[in-house]
Amino acid sequence: MEQKNNIENKKQLVGEVIESPMEKTAVIKVERRFPHPIYKKFISKSKKYYAHDPENICNTGDIVRILESKPISKSKRWVVMDIEKKAVK
Repeated sequence: MEQKNNIENKKQLVGEVIESPMEKTAVIKVERRFPHPIYKKFISKSKKYYAHDPENICNTGDIVRILESKPISKSKRWVVMDIEKKAVK
């Protein structure tokens, strides 16, 4: 029986870097869209995640993929996997 890869069992999210002023940390805004249960109008909700960025490669405006991980600090539970799209300067 094959074992699944560890990355396949963890959640992955895609979001935009809204700030990265701290060492090795980026703040990611993940937006999700869903229909309202009664009115069926689409609603956008966003949530901020603190993600570990060991090489400090994230800049404001980048679209990144983050991966769930064990707690790294008080508020960091995610790790930046890769940059999907660089911000236009």
